[in-house]
Amino acid sequence: MSKLETIETRLREAFDPRELEVRDDSERHRGHAGYQEGGESHYHVVIRSDRFDGQSRIARHRAVHSALGADLVASIHALSLDLGT
Repeated sequence: MSKLETIETRLREAFDPRELEVRDDSERHRGHAGYQEGGESHYHVVIRSDRFDGQSRIARHRAVHSALGADLVASIHALSLDLGT
């Protein structure tokens, strides 16, 4: 399973989102720090979930990182998050 598929699976299980978009933006960062040939280094994630209701921005980010797991987060150079209800 690719990192993108793993990210999608873990986020769907944790947040039951109404909207989920996971995009591999690695190619846009060619030549920059952390770029890896073949991608899977830079991601952009959009999630809309009722589970974020009442949470601060920091709490939402922590919840996503927790759902992804330390092993996966450590293997990603950059993770951009757009989180809402």
